[in-house]
Amino acid sequence: MLIFKRFWTQDVGLPHHGPEEFTCPVSPKNTRAVFDGCGDLVERREAAGGTSVTVSVFWIDGTVSSGDVAEQVLRPLTDPGRFGGVKTAADVMELLEGGAVYGSERRRTDSMDELAEALSYGHCAVVFEGAAMLFQLMTDQRRGVQEPAIEKTVKGAKDALVESVKVNVGLVRSRLRTPRLKAAQTTIGRRSHTAAVILWLDGVAAPDLPQAMQKRLDGLDIDGLVLPDTVDSALSDAPLSPFPQVIHTERPDRLAACLLDGRTALLVDGMPLAFITPAALPEFLRTGEDGAQHFMAASFLRLLRWAALLLALLAPAFYLATAMYHAEMIPTELLLSVIDSKQSVPFSTVTEILGMLVAFELIQEAGLRLPDPVGQTVSIIGALIVGQSAVEAKVISPIAVIVVALAGIAGYTMPSQDLSMALRLCRFLLAAAGALAGMFGIVAGCGLLLWHLCSLESFGRAYVPAGGEGRSPLLRRPPWRDVARDPSLSGNLRRRT
Repeated sequence: MLIFKRFWTQDVGLPHHGPEEFTCPVSPKNTRAVFDGCGDLVERREAAGGTSVTVSVFWIDGTVSSGDVAEQVLRPLTDPGRFGGVKTAADVMELLEGGAVYGSERRRTDSMDELAEALSYGHCAVVFEGAAMLFQLMTDQRRGVQEPAIEKTVKGAKDALVESVKVNVGLVRSRLRTPRLKAAQTTIGRRSHTAAVILWLDGVAAPDLPQAMQKRLDGLDIDGLVLPDTVDSALSDAPLSPFPQVIHTERPDRLAACLLDGRTALLVDGMPLAFITPAALPEFLRTGEDGAQHFMAASFLRLLRWAALLLALLAPAFYLATAMYHAEMIPTELLLSVIDSKQSVPFSTVTEILGMLVAFELIQEAGLRLPDPVGQTVSIIGALIVGQSAVEAKVISPIAVIVVALAGIAGYTMPSQDLSMALRLCRFLLAAAGALAGMFGIVAGCGLLLWHLCSLESFGRAYVPAGGEGRSPLLRRPPWRDVARDPSLSGNLRRRT
């Protein structure tokens, strides 16, 4: 569908500005001017080795460890045994380049733009007139590795991705200890300069996938990368489609499994999740727990999720169509029960179902936005007390409550929240189609939905796979038979074992 396709050359008429550049020469005075108004910029003027040569040391408080600055930079810099014989600033720079001050990473720069970016990234800088020496001393004051909050598991690993991209890459490398695991570093955003890493297995992933992801990220012209939806839009072939086209996971073991399948992943600094492409619809109904269970149990649960998807999508629409246009499809006893429950209700069937769907969304949204104890209370009150009171007051019929609740519970079984949201949107549209034209409207709506899904692509791969080579999107194959990777994803190394 063309209205959902990406137009890469589209221009909204606004001027494009490149990254900020500071053309002034490197010096302590210009460093203070560039960071004017930044109260967290720290400057220490120290006598090198106790001599008369004074140097300026700059860092931004909070981005570096003050203890590391004192131990790795200031203490060696003021040690007479190291710098006691210097006469000029050039002598100090020569000793710094020779390793008199140690650090995990050090480099010289003559560019003020590079100096400003390094300080913002968590470096400590010894600044002279015309040059500066940079030492990487980034602080580790971030949330530690914890258990997954959303993708919980019984048998799987208990660690989850965090906000540090370096820690996340380490979690993946602890599972894939091979030099074939490539990590291409890049930055996103003209102002934020957000660090990101593209991960793939060389020879396992198709060669065009990492290059295509890098090209799309290079074309992302934004001030700063703060929200995940920005990445989703950049990596989606059809960003106007409500269906997710990027796999999200907070589990490093699932990320490693996707890399072994031939997919490519993106880790972004500040976001505790991975963005995995290409994506296909069956992937959003799979969980990391599937790989830890017996293949028959995993296949049964996958079929159950597919049945729940159809129930969440079609239950309200089918009820409206049968109750309004096709009453002969309902068994006699059930039809009499429905008629009996509807006799005292003042509203039509359409008003009941659509009103209950809206009420269900309001209750769910209230439960999500409020704090946990209050949100749980609101959900219980809304689902039980208000619903029961409405039935007893004969405002709505019990069958309407059952249908909407069944559809809502089925939607909760979706492993992907993005897919669940897309189903909620389509549920309203199909319910309206069923109310307007009965079964004919539902068939037409399902046909359009299937047409849209079959027209979607993710990095040139079909969103709805056709199967083939013994692969089924519904079932999990036994481990001893799952020896070949998907040919549309893999490179030269197609065999798993």
